[in-house]
Amino acid sequence: MADTTVNQWLPHSPCGTACVPETDRASRLTSALRMAGFACAAIVLLAAGTVTVLVPRRARHGYWRGSARVCLRSMGVRLTVDDHRPSRARDVRGALIVANHVSFLDIVAMASVAPARFVAKREVAQMPGFGVVAKAFGVLSHVRGDLRLLVPMVERVTGILDRGRAVAVFPEGTTWCGAASGRFRPAFFQAAVDAGAPVLPMRLTYRDAGRPTALAGFIGDDTIGSTFLRIVTARELTVTVTVFDLQLPVPDRRELADAAQRLIAPAPDLSESIVTLDARPTSSLTSVA
Repeated sequence: MADTTVNQWLPHSPCGTACVPETDRASRLTSALRMAGFACAAIVLLAAGTVTVLVPRRARHGYWRGSARVCLRSMGVRLTVDDHRPSRARDVRGALIVANHVSFLDIVAMASVAPARFVAKREVAQMPGFGVVAKAFGVLSHVRGDLRLLVPMVERVTGILDRGRAVAVFPEGTTWCGAASGRFRPAFFQAAVDAGAPVLPMRLTYRDAGRPTALAGFIGDDTIGSTFLRIVTARELTVTVTVFDLQLPVPDRRELADAAQRLIAPAPDLSESIVTLDARPTSSLTSVA
């Protein structure tokens, strides 16, 4: 008899190819240059990044924030950040960062603002090419839906938070198209409760030529190749990272999850005022898929 424990708790999203619009794309030359640029940037930045273990953490975080931003630009993706935190709160470390989940590109976008150890599904670390990048950004591999492995992973995250390090999770547990979203699961919020660490909510939204889009979505039957191809061929893709104020931990993890979801849930009016950033990071901080 098959073991249904994993499947029973495996997060599921109904989003698929029907969510991805047909739009004008960049020229073949532009797309080819982006692909080549990303490949070169990834090789150089990862090679240089191996020596960052020898520098202070603040400098190391600065390097990876800059590297993430270079990777985004090499793919033709523009980053905008809307940071609601008071300036004094932007240097807080040891936070549990939570965000909605649209694409594997989310990890790069969030790392460009706040480097952290990301919790992501095991399949991410096994992806050809991107798996190496994911590991470089400190991804913690997690088997979704396996309750036997959930408690040890939550305890591992608690330990990292206890050491004053940031951890990022995607509480929806899987990717959605962005227009729709899933309920935040409370399991990893227990790590913030146990460590007494604040929660830092972030919202990720994607636009193509100014309009909300699911082009960057890693949904349905998408492969990393098909999603990457949509990204580099997008005419004018922008990812907006909205950073909300720190939320103090409370004893009830479900309450923490619900409060974070109320902040992050897709806004009815996506034309928020945002600050465009091309070179300067806004925070010294930084998935469960």
